[in-house]
Amino acid sequence: MSAVKNICILGSTGSIGQSTLAVIAGAPEYQVFALTAHSNTDALLEQCLQFKPRFAVISDPERLDEMAAKLQQSGSSTQLLGGPEALEQVASDSECDTVMAAIVGAAGLASSLAAVRAGKRVLLANKEALVMAGDLFMEAARASNALVIPIDSEHNAIFQCLPSVPGGLAAEQLKAVEKVVLTGSGGPFLEMPRESLVAVTPEQACRHPKWSMGRKISVDSATMMNKGLEFIEACYLFALDAAQVEVLIHPQSVIHSMVHYLDGSVLAQMANPDMRVPIAYGLAWPQRMQSGVSPLDLAAEQALEFREPDLKQFPCLSLGMEAARQGGGAPIVLNAANEVAVAAFLEGRLGFSRIPLIIAEVLSKTPCEAPSSLAIIQDCDARARSLANELIIKEFH
Repeated sequence: MSAVKNICILGSTGSIGQSTLAVIAGAPEYQVFALTAHSNTDALLEQCLQFKPRFAVISDPERLDEMAAKLQQSGSSTQLLGGPEALEQVASDSECDTVMAAIVGAAGLASSLAAVRAGKRVLLANKEALVMAGDLFMEAARASNALVIPIDSEHNAIFQCLPSVPGGLAAEQLKAVEKVVLTGSGGPFLEMPRESLVAVTPEQACRHPKWSMGRKISVDSATMMNKGLEFIEACYLFALDAAQVEVLIHPQSVIHSMVHYLDGSVLAQMANPDMRVPIAYGLAWPQRMQSGVSPLDLAAEQALEFREPDLKQFPCLSLGMEAARQGGGAPIVLNAANEVAVAAFLEGRLGFSRIPLIIAEVLSKTPCEAPSSLAIIQDCDARARSLANELIIKEFH
């Protein structure tokens, strides 16, 4: 591998993509190979002019001509590709070393899987890829010797606290791990009376007290479904049983997760709540690099608080934990129903407190065969989405 690392950023116009570009902006050892967006042509053009990637991808075919015209008018030499297939093309290109997989939701699965199959260093910020296709994804990584480094702050914290690394002595040394604890802030409605959740608006749900994120993941944080998805992701990433994963509410968001060992030791990773920290760790591993984040000043912090989650206040978390225990197609159905329900909530077609009810009904009515291929996974996903949409339409009318 050359001294200069070529990076492809899938979802470069989203919050994780922008933070990744901020981290590498002053790091000459990183060359941007490809940038991708779904439809945000203005932001993608601006990034292309600053970072001069070889390729830019617009996955929405209807915005391709618009992007082509903008690139031509700007005089950019970046080559434009279009459609979902182009995401897989740039993610698996032989000249690309590192792939930041930051496309939100099921839309990021195929390209993330393509990167893993091509043996890349994959910085995984798309938790749905593991939720939907965990066994398939990790088996592909082992077969290709891909290095998967989680970028979710919680899983990145666990990765940093584990005794070894993929491909090393991890399998043996993981026997010393008793459990992992995922921390969560509790989102904006931690202290809100349960009966008041009925009237929650999208604007309230997207106002996270600690993190600046996109609208979908902000709603997932407000329902704590994000922690349910992370629960499933942790099981696949670290080869853990559901019984070895726990969740604690930690409103200050200073400790990002913990690993408990058999000897009674507990290792925790701490940092200011800023996604540039795990991004920088993933980029530089096994070394470290500047992230641009201010150092943590514990003396100036509030007292650190921990509590068990109230599963009646956050039924989506309970649904995620149960899907992890069930395995099979349950995580696929859970994720699909959640994506549809959250989209309907953001569009004003579904009440906030109805989100978990839709998910629970779809889970109970969508059987799936063992998710042994991408085709089976996509079929299960499509059927769950269809039922979720039907149920929401009935509610709305």
